Amino acid sequence: MQPGKRNLITDVAGLLVGQAEDRRLRSGVTVLLGEAPLVAGVSVMGGAPGTRETDMLAPDRLVPAVDALVLSGGSAFGLDACTGVADGLRARGRGFAVGDQRVPIVPGAILFDLLNGGDKTWSRNPYADLGRAALASAGPDFALGSAGAGFGAMTGRCKGGMGSASCVLGSGITVGALVAVNALGSVTVGDGPQFWAAPWEMGDEFGGLGLPRQAPPPDDPEPRKRLGEATTIAIVATDAVLTKAEAHRMAVAAHDGMARAIVPSHTLLDGDLVFAAATGRRPLSDPVRDQFQIGHAAATCLARAIARGVYEARAMAGDLQPAWRSLHR
Repeated sequence: MQPGKRNLITDVAGLLVGQAEDRRLRSGVTVLLGEAPLVAGVSVMGGAPGTRETDMLAPDRLVPAVDALVLSGGSAFGLDACTGVADGLRARGRGFAVGDQRVPIVPGAILFDLLNGGDKTWSRNPYADLGRAALASAGPDFALGSAGAGFGAMTGRCKGGMGSASCVLGSGITVGALVAVNALGSVTVGDGPQFWAAPWEMGDEFGGLGLPRQAPPPDDPEPRKRLGEATTIAIVATDAVLTKAEAHRMAVAAHDGMARAIVPSHTLLDGDLVFAAATGRRPLSDPVRDQFQIGHAAATCLARAIARGVYEARAMAGDLQPAWRSLHR
C-alpha cells in the first residue's frame, strides 16, 4: 500500500472535487463529483446527524447511482448546498432519467459551524450559491485545511479543516478519503503535537511526529461543545466495481479510521457520517480479498485524512481556536 500521485481522493480515477467558501460567513461547501454516476452507500454512527437523500442509498432503493456527494457547513441551512449542486448538474443534463426530465441525485451531509465567529445574519440562505460555485470549481486538485466545508470547522482542542488522502493497493485498486473535521473529540494526543492517526501516517504527510513515548492516561473526557455543535463528515471512494451493499460495507469499515484519529468519536453530540462511492472502473479479481483490503484501506485513508485536515488548517483573524501550526510550528 502506498499513497496515490496526489495523495488526494481524486487519485481515484473518475472523481473531481470542487470547493467554495465565504470568509465573512466563515463557512463553505465541498462537492465530490463523478465524471459518471457513482454507486454509493452511507453509514451514520454519530448521534446528531444532518443529511439529505441518504435513504436513497439503501441497497433496496430504486435509484442505482448518484451524481455527486456534498459536504457542507451551516448546520441544517447547509443542506441547501445540495440544491445548488443539483441545479448546476441539471443545467449540464446530468441526473436520473424520468421521462424527458433529468433529476440529479445529490446526497449530502452537514456540520455545525454557526457559532464560529462568522457573520450568520444573512437574509437569504447562502448555501445554494456556495454549492453551485463549488460544483463549478470541480477539478483534480483542491486545497486542504481551511477550505470548503472545513473552512470554519473546529475540534475539541484546535481548528479543524478539510483533509484528504489516498492509497494504491497491491492489486492496483485505488482508495481515497475526503473529510471535514469538526469533531467534539481531539485529533491530537493530549496537549502535544502528535496525532492519534500517527501509526497510519505515510511519509510525513502530517509532520512525521509519531506518537509520544507515553500517551496520557485515559481520562473522563468533558464535552467542549454543546449538543449539535460537532460532526465529522467524510467520503471514502474507490475505483473498484462495487454494488450498493458493498459500498455500504466500505462506509462502515471506514468508521474505524475515524475512531483511530479522533478521541472520543461517534458521540451522542456528533453527527459522524461516512459516504462511500465507487466509480466501477476496476473489476474485483478476488471479491473477498479485494473487499477486505478496500475496507482496511478506507479506514486507513480516513484516519490519515483527518490528521491532514487539522495539520493543514491556517490561522485567520477572528479565530476562536488556534490552528495546529500556530501551536506547534
